This record gives sequence, C-alpha cells and structure tokens, in this order.
Amino acid sequence: MRTSILDGVSLSSLTSQLATMQQAYLALASGQQIVTASYAQGDGSRSVTYRQPDLANLTQSIISVQTQIDALNGARINRRKPLRPYF
Repeated sequence: MRTSILDGVSLSSLTSQLATMQQAYLALASGQQIVTASYAQGDGSRSVTYRQPDLANLTQSIISVQTQIDALNGARINRRKPLRPYF
C-alpha cells in the first residue's frame, strides 16, 4: 500500500486546508494576490513585488490533499490497466 506524506492528518484539518489552498489558488490565478517585500540597505530602501508564484506547485498540493481526503473517505482509486498492443 502506498503511503502519503499527509497520512495521520485528520479529515477536518485536510478539508479546512483544502479550502484555504483553493482560495489562494483562485486569488493567485486571477492576479489578486500580490506579494511585496521591502528592505533597507546602506544606500536606501528597496522593494520587490512578486505576482503569481508557481501555480503548478499549488495545484499539485491541492491534488495531493484531495487524494488524501478521498482515501480517508474510503474512495478507491481506479488505476488504468496497462495497454497491450495487439498485432
């Protein structure tokens, strides 16, 4: 049996986290989420603005949480049978 990094996390915690991650995804994908970092150097202050960080990582995290929730709810993952060529 395959284990998950999310094994041992409660269903309620996973469900709550999934909702938070989905809201973050929607905010990032729509450009609403902007991250600005400001810092001071000897010659003055600087700031950097980041938009839409790596959505692929967030998407993969959402899929992982959804898969774990399905596993906790007893859903069986149906894997496709290997394709075999016929001649």
